[in-house]
Amino acid sequence: MVRMGVTASAPAKVILFGEHFVVYGEPAIVLAIDKRAYAKAELREDKLLHVHSVNLNLSGYFDGEAFRVEQGDEKRAKFKLEPIKVAVEKVLEFRGEKVGLDIEVNSTVPVAAGLGSSAAVASAVAAAVGGLLNVKMSKEDVFRISYEAEKVVHGTPSGIDPAISTFGGALLFQMDTGFKPLETKDVPLIVGDTGVERSTGVQVAKVRSVKERYPRVVEGMMRTAREVVLRAIDALKERDLETVGDLMNINHALLCGLGVSDESLEWLINAARKAGALGAKLTGAGGGGCMIALAENERLEQVLKAVQRVGGRAFIAKKTDEGVRIEQT
Repeated sequence: MVRMGVTASAPAKVILFGEHFVVYGEPAIVLAIDKRAYAKAELREDKLLHVHSVNLNLSGYFDGEAFRVEQGDEKRAKFKLEPIKVAVEKVLEFRGEKVGLDIEVNSTVPVAAGLGSSAAVASAVAAAVGGLLNVKMSKEDVFRISYEAEKVVHGTPSGIDPAISTFGGALLFQMDTGFKPLETKDVPLIVGDTGVERSTGVQVAKVRSVKERYPRVVEGMMRTAREVVLRAIDALKERDLETVGDLMNINHALLCGLGVSDESLEWLINAARKAGALGAKLTGAGGGGCMIALAENERLEQVLKAVQRVGGRAFIAKKTDEGVRIEQT
């Protein structure tokens, strides 16, 4: 039996600790937050794939490899909608039969800000199409599909984003050992978006350059970053927010040392700390994008307003244990 229309959603993420160092084999801690991307899948009479992104104001038709834009700039539309096509095709491979589909995506996650919006969309699309066509897929299958879609966006992604958007909760990630669920209590965060779009690749190259010029200095920073993550695991488990905040500040200082912070981030981070945040740091690649601040529940509004006052698009975020899910059929 094929259903009329299925909506699924998947969460965004923040990297609490370890960004950039993770590229060189150090551990990182990533957290799913309660901002979600939604995807609705419906059958079509023909064999075309029609994709409409509500939040990006883009839409178009895929007919095999051919693309016809309907709304927005053709080059941008194809680039942004291509990963969705990949996710759909991977689900159809499971089914072993090609069908025409209408996919509507609506994401509440800021784009190109380091919050994993593209992975959340891919996970939601895979789950919605699977649900519509009654394809039996495990969460591991959804993770693998969204990882393939992420390759279109990021080339060689670490897998952090598709993993957290699929499984939710908190994960410890390391290149050689993969993902391990982490036990964490509530982590009350403010996320501040600078509104400055940036390229992850450029920031990663910047760090590589610093590492090549000062290998022994950066190796010391790597060891410190590892120790920060290991200490944070215990502090998160015990909800020792003061320690988590201190460790966030140390992690941010290391990232500043690598040259990946910028003025837009420092404005928001300093404002958060002055307003009573226990800790604040950039999250993701840096060079713009987002910062996060940790605060006790009674201080959240105060810190939120302070970040907004200096120009950050800010919101309060809570950890969510729910990864990808079917919303309605």
